[in-house]
Amino acid sequence: MSTAALRPEPRSEILGIDIYVPGKSRVQGVARVHKLSSNESPLGPSPRAIGAFQASSRDLALYPDGSARALREAIGRRLGLDPERILCGNGSDEILALLAHVFLRPGDEGLYSEHGFLEYPISIRAAAGVPVTAKETNRTANVDALLAKVSPRTKIVYLANPNNPTGTYVPYSEVKRLHAGLPGDCLMVIDAAYAEYVPRNDYASGVELAATCENVVMTRTFSKIHGLASLRIGWAYGPRHVADAINRVRGPFNLNGPAIAAGVASIEDVTHIEAAIEHNAHWLPWLAESIGRLGIEVTPSVANFLLLGFGENGVGSAAEADAYLSARGYILRAVSAYGLPQCLRLTVGGEEANRGVVEALTEFVRGGRG
Repeated sequence: MSTAALRPEPRSEILGIDIYVPGKSRVQGVARVHKLSSNESPLGPSPRAIGAFQASSRDLALYPDGSARALREAIGRRLGLDPERILCGNGSDEILALLAHVFLRPGDEGLYSEHGFLEYPISIRAAAGVPVTAKETNRTANVDALLAKVSPRTKIVYLANPNNPTGTYVPYSEVKRLHAGLPGDCLMVIDAAYAEYVPRNDYASGVELAATCENVVMTRTFSKIHGLASLRIGWAYGPRHVADAINRVRGPFNLNGPAIAAGVASIEDVTHIEAAIEHNAHWLPWLAESIGRLGIEVTPSVANFLLLGFGENGVGSAAEADAYLSARGYILRAVSAYGLPQCLRLTVGGEEANRGVVEALTEFVRGGRG
């Protein structure tokens, strides 16, 4: 029998995964663009983080500390956490995927809300699990809907809080109610990538649950408010047994030396973090109000971005708006892959970008899309 046609084949569930497509960063024929598609910080990284990154170049020939101890201890000092229960990863995406890899068996179910982060179904499928979604209410995770989808096969629940791409959040009382309704052998993962931006008194990142429960992990990132997206720094806090399991399978040097150095400097620069919070606190409501007056649907957000709805009130389609804005150098994020084909996600940018995108949207709504 001929074996010429044989070749290694991936598991069938891998080929069923839709490839994650990042937001675009350039437009052909447009020299100057404002990238408002990836929720990056308009303030950029802390000057202290830049200095630490540059200084680390002297050690590029050396392997980094495989445990990222300096970063774990810096996070622990800043937030009052036990460094031994902190996990660091190549972005929080890696940690989200490793949690599914470790805690899902073939056929187990992973649950998340209807418009949850695309990394969740990718991680679940890659671990041979079955993705299950629960309907949202007003583009907000619905605890009752999530609990109604829990079955004996549910072994992991992802909750983005605030959620991307909607910008909505679940009050901490509801987060605790969700946890209380889960079986003890189901891991609850609270993805708090945008926690620093949330000004609400009824919100909490989930660190208390992660500190006191055996089946809760909270994940965070340096890609957003810290302005270090290029370095891919994520971290998580949870029970020691979870940290022990993940440390057994993660790459031995999954966080590089410059990232560790920049992360330490960044989390210690409280002034820079506060400046980013203040910038967002000013421009997020300004954008929401300015764009809402145009008749464009604006989903209330507590993060550093807004979800804009088109296709109604005579304001044109999301595709038309995307093309119009892109041609003028304003790149937003199309979110049809999230089940929101008539929406675009707008990151809060610098003053020039914010004022410019509102002006461009005004022209679009007034008929300039022809």
